[in-house]
Amino acid sequence: MPAYLKRIAPDNASVFMGLFTTGIMAGAAISAATTSPLEGVFGWNIALSIMAIPAILAIILFFSGMPHIKSSRNGYLPLPIKSKNAWLLMLFFGIGTGAYTLVLAWLPLNYTQLGWSRDASGALLSILTVAEVISGILISIFIKKFNDRRKLLFVTLSLILVGLILLIYIPSKLAFLTVIILGLGIGALFPLSLIIALDYASNAKQAVTLLAFVQGGGYLIASVFPFMAGVLIDASSELTGAWIGMIIGVLLLFTICNKFSPRDFVVHY
Repeated sequence: MPAYLKRIAPDNASVFMGLFTTGIMAGAAISAATTSPLEGVFGWNIALSIMAIPAILAIILFFSGMPHIKSSRNGYLPLPIKSKNAWLLMLFFGIGTGAYTLVLAWLPLNYTQLGWSRDASGALLSILTVAEVISGILISIFIKKFNDRRKLLFVTLSLILVGLILLIYIPSKLAFLTVIILGLGIGALFPLSLIIALDYASNAKQAVTLLAFVQGGGYLIASVFPFMAGVLIDASSELTGAWIGMIIGVLLLFTICNKFSPRDFVVHY
């Protein structure tokens, strides 16, 4: 998809990438919010199997709506494993997506531990989803106004940091505000992480290899976050340690994103 966008709309690739990643984020959040109610009605097997329906629809739309992209055997570049900046982009995407997966997986439990009902906790996840989608769409609308993406990143990371602090110290009294702030921050960070990576690809070939590297490794990094939160819950029966760990991750992201200069940051292929 990044290569396709870079090829058909090189001047607007960041806009379409924002919409595409917002769709990924919204789909994941919607499936997370609906699986539990479906399980209550149909059981786990059918609840999980239902997720094949949108996947089938996506396959049909993909092959009917997109022209075939021709490629030759020599049409690919090797992964940029020797580029330090490519690793920084992967790490940034991985930690940022880790915040997304962590909140998506454990936010409801955080509030059920505080005495909220299962339905009320699920409603918070729905509010988070709406905030994420709104934020992702806003990024797509305004991204072209910011040649230096760091300005948006600083605002986005600040929102996540504030949301995590509220989640630790005032989780119940300001629950709706906390979830909205987190949703706006996470919903902006996920597309921005991939848009920034796409910025450092000059053509479709570079987009393929760089985004494969960033997303492939980044998702592996992100998968560790909800797992480690589960380990901490088993050890302490609460999520405070997981939120504190994520705060440390966000502070690291502040340091990394400061390097994303439009002029000086270069990925070598």
